Amino acid sequence: MAASLRGLAVALAALAVLLHGTDAAAAATCVGVAPAKQRPEVVSITEFGGVGDGRTVNTWAFRKAVYRIQHQRRRGGTTLHVPAGTWLTGSFNLTSHMTLFLARGAVLKATQDTRSWPLMAPLPSYGRGREMPGARYASFIHGNGLRDVVITGDKGVIDGQGEVWWNMWRRRTLQHTRPNLVEFMHSSGIHISNIILKNSPFWNIHPVYCDNVVVTNMMILAPHDSPNTDGVDPGLVHLDGRRPSGDQERVGRVRHRLRAPELRHHNPPRARLVAVQRHRHRQRGLGGVRDVLVEDCAVFDAGYGIHIKTNVGRGGYIRNVTVSRVRLRNVRAGVRIAGDVGDHPDARFSQSAVPTVDDVTIRDVWGVGVQQPGSLEGIRSAPFTRICLSNVKLYGSRNDAAAAWKCRDVRGAALGVRPSPCAELATNLASGYCT
Repeated sequence: MAASLRGLAVALAALAVLLHGTDAAAAATCVGVAPAKQRPEVVSITEFGGVGDGRTVNTWAFRKAVYRIQHQRRRGGTTLHVPAGTWLTGSFNLTSHMTLFLARGAVLKATQDTRSWPLMAPLPSYGRGREMPGARYASFIHGNGLRDVVITGDKGVIDGQGEVWWNMWRRRTLQHTRPNLVEFMHSSGIHISNIILKNSPFWNIHPVYCDNVVVTNMMILAPHDSPNTDGVDPGLVHLDGRRPSGDQERVGRVRHRLRAPELRHHNPPRARLVAVQRHRHRQRGLGGVRDVLVEDCAVFDAGYGIHIKTNVGRGGYIRNVTVSRVRLRNVRAGVRIAGDVGDHPDARFSQSAVPTVDDVTIRDVWGVGVQQPGSLEGIRSAPFTRICLSNVKLYGSRNDAAAAWKCRDVRGAALGVRPSPCAELATNLASGYCT
């Protein structure tokens, strides 16, 4: 089956950002956000008994290596070098001040023994769970409460071998929510670059409750029909000072998650996602995603080109998102911004936790083979505001304009959009927010 990339994640979900007090010029680059550091110490996975023959299970070797880096801390940190070879391993955690480096020809491959896969608590941002209520499978590579972590290499590969998980999803035999390929929680200074991710069981890169995350120069691949293999799927939720437990996690607590676009192939000469997520404390607990910059991306053979979504039941906000210079080819829908997609494992969520979406700009987008230009699906009680489409040209399979836009409960402006935007987007740009 032809490989395909999902999840440009660029998205809109939290990767990008201008902090309070950060000027626009600095925000438009990765400089100073999370630079990939040179470490003074380098150790090899082979020093811990690792064998890259594609058969030996190296879970214990990776866990020993990380334990050594964590407990014999070197000033400036340590690089764990993975040489060429196929390194079969189960789930393992990273630690602060370390670099995981995959050499050219190195393939880090997840075991397919789902019975031994570790479980962990559901994220507060999903309350009772994402696909199934209750515990979820731990990510293949995981980090919690970390600082200064780099995953990089010379086009090394992380292969989640996700088919066994996809088949359980298709057969509805999943016992818990599927694992992500790489996940960081409550962490800062994360830099992921110059590697290939493929066949993730679920989302590929999931930074959640994080600050200063940079993802750049990546290729993310999965079969065309693989379910939910988003590329970068950042999320941020802040609770009201205490973490609810059990069945009460969903009710009134969840404030927001924003999902990245779904892509199939992504191999741009230059693509940058800069993300800084900010926790905001208020009496009732309000969280959201703001200040997101996504630029220079190529998306093809995808369901959605640019995709932003949230749910009633999560509350919070999506604000100040800019997506620019995106090329699309053979996608079902070019742009989708949706306010209530229903991603809940059951009906036990708060109908009063309504998210807001404001100040989203999508500009300089060109696409061919686009079946439907897109949809802007706001919420009746909280319409999307200040949505800007500028220089967005989307064509069908024979260089004809794609079908009509679909809009509801949305306010904004459009300039230079083909096919013509929906009536809800006025073309008068006098307001100044769509330039």
